[in-house]
Order: sequence, then C-alpha cells, then structure tokens
Amino acid sequence: MQPEFTIALAGNPNSGKTTMFNALTGARQHVGNYPGVTVTKKEGVVNSQGKSVKIVDLPGTYSLTPYSEEELAARSFVVDEKPHAVIDIVDANTLERSLYLTVQFLELGVPVVVALNMMDEVRRRKIRLDSARLADLLNVPVIETVAREGEGKQEMLKEAIEFAQQNKGSELNPVRISYGEDIDKALDEMEQKILAARFMTDRLPARWIALKYIEGDEEVLARGRKADALSMELEATSHKLAKHVRTTLDTSPEALIADHRYGFISSILRQGVVKKDVTQERINFSDRLDKVLTNTFLGPLIMLGVIYGMFQLTFAVGEIPMGWVEEFFGWLNASVTAAMPDGLLRSLITSGIIDGVGGVLGFVPLILVMFFCLSFLEDFGYMARMAYMLDRVFKMFGLHGSSVMPFIISGGIPGGCAVPGVMAARTLRSPREKLATILTAPYLSCGAKVPVFVLLAAAFFPQYGADVLMMITLGGWAMALIVARVLRSTVIKGEPTPFVMELPPYRIPLFRGVLIHTWERGWQYIKKAGTVILAISILLWAAMTFPGLPENQAQQFEQQRVQISQTIDEVKAADANPEALANLEDKLAQVDNLEAEATLKNSAAGRAGTALESLSSLAGFDWRTNIALVGGFAAKEVIVSTLGTAFSLGEVDPEAADSLSARLAADPAFTVWSAISLIIFTLLYAPCFVTVVVIAKEAGWKWAAFSVGFNTVLAFSLATLVYQVGSSL
Repeated sequence: MQPEFTIALAGNPNSGKTTMFNALTGARQHVGNYPGVTVTKKEGVVNSQGKSVKIVDLPGTYSLTPYSEEELAARSFVVDEKPHAVIDIVDANTLERSLYLTVQFLELGVPVVVALNMMDEVRRRKIRLDSARLADLLNVPVIETVAREGEGKQEMLKEAIEFAQQNKGSELNPVRISYGEDIDKALDEMEQKILAARFMTDRLPARWIALKYIEGDEEVLARGRKADALSMELEATSHKLAKHVRTTLDTSPEALIADHRYGFISSILRQGVVKKDVTQERINFSDRLDKVLTNTFLGPLIMLGVIYGMFQLTFAVGEIPMGWVEEFFGWLNASVTAAMPDGLLRSLITSGIIDGVGGVLGFVPLILVMFFCLSFLEDFGYMARMAYMLDRVFKMFGLHGSSVMPFIISGGIPGGCAVPGVMAARTLRSPREKLATILTAPYLSCGAKVPVFVLLAAAFFPQYGADVLMMITLGGWAMALIVARVLRSTVIKGEPTPFVMELPPYRIPLFRGVLIHTWERGWQYIKKAGTVILAISILLWAAMTFPGLPENQAQQFEQQRVQISQTIDEVKAADANPEALANLEDKLAQVDNLEAEATLKNSAAGRAGTALESLSSLAGFDWRTNIALVGGFAAKEVIVSTLGTAFSLGEVDPEAADSLSARLAADPAFTVWSAISLIIFTLLYAPCFVTVVVIAKEAGWKWAAFSVGFNTVLAFSLATLVYQVGSSL
C-alpha cells in the first residue's frame, strides 16, 4: 500500500534533523541512494492521524543553491518529487542563520512547517522565543521540539499532515522578497519573459527561476539550456546585472541577495519573536568548553588522550565478550566435527564457514565498543572540533580542513569505512583537494582492517593492544598526510582554498540515540560478514581445498600412517613404556598435519601463494599469508577469515591451539617483525573492491587504478624495508 503523504525532513547539518527522523521512524526505515548520485537516502513509513506517511530524511544543507552532491540531492528531491510538505528542522539557538534555508523554501513556494528544535537549550539559556508570533509572520505552522527526547514530534507531524492537506492541489504561492532596486528590476524583467514563454514554469515559480539565473545556479542553467533558447537571453541579463552591481556597489548579486534575505529574517525576529538579545548573552557552556578543548596547545594533547582512552576502553570492555564469542565458535566447530563424518562437507562447514566467518564475527564485541565511543563523540559535538584543530596541520600537507571529516569517517578514529569517507569528500569545492583526500583516505584504520590489527596484536603484543592500535592509527594519519603532500607537490598541484566550518554546540548525547547509531554501524559489519565475507570465504575454501594431493603423495602419507599405527598396536600389546606410546601418537599427528599442509599447499590458492612467495618473502609473508592478502583485495575482513581457514586446513589437531592468534604466535613462519610488516601492508595496500568502485565514481577509473597500484607498491616497499631492517637487528 502506497503512503498517502510524503513529508521531507530538511535542515542545516547539526540541526537535529536525523535525530528527529530516528525519533519518528525508529526501526521502520531503510536506506538507498538518490537517483543518479551516490548520496544516501533514508526513508521510513509511519502512521499518524490514521494516515500512512512516508518520511524522507534529506541530506543536511545550508542553502538551496547547491555546492555539493548532498545539497543538490536535497533540492532535487523537493523540486522533482514534490513532497506534500517539508518540515524544516531549525536550530532554535541560531535562529537568524537557520531561517535562511526556511526563507528559500518559502521563495520556492513549497508547503513548509518550521520545527524550532533544541528548545531545551533555548530555555536553559533563558531565551524566550514566541513561536506563535513567528508562525503569524511567516504564515506557516511553527512547532517547538526537542528531537533527542521526542518532544513535539507528534504535534509537528500532525501539523505537517494538516498543512499538506490544505495545500494539496493548490497553486504555488511563493514569498516575494525585495532585493534592492537593481536586482528587483532585473527579476521583474526576467520573470515576465519566463511567464510569457512558459519556461520551466510547469514545475518551478517564474521568479525563483530568475533568481537562480542571477545567482548563477549551475544545475538550473544546465536544465534551462536544454529547455529553451530563452536561457541564453536570461543569462545575458544576469551577466549584465552582475557587471553593473560590481561597478556600482563593488559586490556580487549573490552577496546582495544573501544580505537582503538576512535582512528579511532580521526584520521578522525583531517583531517580538526573540525576547532577549542573543548577541549580548554571556559566554555559554560550549564557548567556555572550547576555550580548553580547542586551545592551540592543550587541544591536540586532549584529542590524542581522547583517542587513546577510547582504545583502552575498547580493549578493557570488549575483551571479555570477545572471548565468549571465540569460545562459542570453538564449541560450534567441535560440535559439528563430532556430529558429521569426515569429508568435504564437514571441511566446508568447519574450516570454510565457521573458522572463516567466525574469525571475523569474533571481533564484533570490540567493534561495537569502538562504534559506541565513536557515536558518542559525534553526537557530543567533538568530531567537528577535531576537524577545526587539524585544519592548520592539513594546510601544511596541501589538504583542506574539510578533508578532516572524510579522514575521520574513513577510520581516522578506527572503526570507520573508506566508502562513506570517500563520498564525504564531495563537500570539498576544490577538485584538487578533493582528489588528494579521496586518494589518501583509504590509508586510515577502517573497521575492516581493525580485526587484522587486533588479531596480530593479540598474537604478538598481548599486553599492549591499546598501545599498538594507537600507534597504527597515528601511522595511518602520518602516511595519509605525507602521501597527500607528495601528490599535491607532483601530480595534483594547485593553490589551497580557505576553510570555514560550523562548530555545533556541545550536547550530552541521548543514550538511546548512541545505541541506535552503534547498532546501525555494527549491523553493517555483521551483515557484511554474513553475506560478502561468507561468499568469499566459501570461494577461498574451495580454492584452498582443490585439486587436492596427487594420488601417489596421498598414498605415501597413508603408508606412513599405517606403519605408525601398526607400531602403536604392537607397543600397546607389549604394554610398553607410556612415554614411547605418546611419542608414536605425536608422530602420527605430525603425519596428519604434514598431509593437511601439503594438501593446502597443492591447492589452487596454495600454488598461487607459493608462486608469490619468492617476492613476498622479502616482506616476511609466507604462502598462507599471501592467500589471505590476495583475498583482502575484495574486502579486508577476508584476511582474518582466510588465515582462519588456512590454519584450520593446515592444522588437523583441534587441541593444538585454542585460537587463531595462538596459532599464529606458535607458527615458526610468523615472527614479531613479519607481524609488524603485515600490519603495515594491510594498513596501506590497495583499497577494498567496493572502495575502488566508489573512487572510480567520484574521480574516474584512471585514479581508481592509480590508487590500487600506487598503494600496493608503497605498502610492499615499506613492509619490506621494516621487515629486512628489523630482522637484521
């Protein structure tokens, strides 16, 4: 059944829009992409007033003149999909700035309901807002809300539905703002021509189209050029106006339009809407806290302390449940082994699925704790401060302050993902800085790499897990910045652009909201393990199982087993020394292990790993590690699952080691320096397949191929250098 109404949630970033969306829809939501762009689209269906309503969470935007794909997607949905109403979530603490988007919706003529959000903070700061007066002046419903507590959400939805019903099928009634004599004259002239030619007026108000031409809106200009020759005349008029404004006022039409919009908003707020002069308010809590947390000297030290504390908490809290999960999969493996006869099916289930996927799922507790910390920092408002503090550092390396968030999302705080990190680089307006950010963001410790690092830390640095993860994190940042500097000095030369960023107020996160965000991220990890990783694990199991040993070699092992078994029977019959019997049983187990290893080495994957060993041995990687790293090109989690499968297939005695980390530590092919080398290579080598596809979409296949080749060569070179130097000490 199709929903009766479609209502869009719009608003500035950090206005509480997504929190309100979660409060309205809860678990009744799904995620997709907007048509034609790789921007996330969140939808949910709710019932209100006996009606089914589809809620669409639009990307955060400051303006309807788009500069990024997110802003373009938000405006295109409103213009093309024509929702029955738009709820504009406004930060009531920054009313003058936040209403700028509201005014643009009113100029567009869409039915708007204004939600004055974060009213709890407004009351705490003893600012009195007259929402009824604001509703009269704007001629739209205005509702007071607190999204994180769900306050006002039902009233807001009720007003939106009623307002949508009132405006259903009615003519657009856009607000008209005066922009001064020069611009108004040009607007009137262009509006008349647009109306006479019916130029795109089937979907947009004529005055709004003229306004977009004056603002130089690229998307509207492109549509206009395809629609009618009138577009050239409108462009000529807007160019003439721009020249006149620059000559007479030494400014641009866009700046004048923005000034008059803010003037319109200011005149409304002065008519009894705000009962207290916000500009004279004493320094609030966020400002006082920022004096410490973003201090030139203390800020970076506190930031490092926060990250290090997060790692300590992750291992302290997550280690115990991680042991439970490992024990569960160990029990499951033993149960299946005992219940099924020996054969390929048992091998597939125990080695391919349980040891493969189970090796990845074993890290879920650690990942969830890390995601919880990350969600808390985001909701608290600290992530934006990290971007602000790191801007000065980033400039030195040819990057932009806006590059910080893509880095953080990609794994600057371990647990991120390079896919949304690369997509987040769209906010950068400079193509060169955007490209440098896209190419270096995959160097950070994404959630897929973290299990590899935790595994190796547990095996070779069991007492220093948090310290190791901290050093890996800093190493990823350092390499990303160094490579960015190299790229910006060679293949991506260009001048840096200035950095401007809003610092949202600090807010104590809602526990339920943090849990929702943690589960959303964790579920993506679990789902990947149960789908992509499962499929790859089965394929790699097959590659590590077939074609099997040649018949003559299999017979040799069988003969050795028969001989040792006969000797054991003779010793038992003679009631000989128990120590001699134990030695013979160890010999029999050793033959089984040698056969399992020979079978694995003779498999398709084993042959490929062995073929690469002459080169990979320079970095300390044996043939089994090679198999895992090749699988890691598809997804980095596969490294752990493949090592689990490889060591499971090569080790037939389940009592030989109680976990994969213990098996690695006991294996003579693995040393501390080969583990460090593997960490470096995993951190830096080619992005996973999905990330490569996203890089291709954002920057082209040429740069995607460059990322795969350059990163792999760089990773292997550094891994080899560290292993060779370390091993010689």
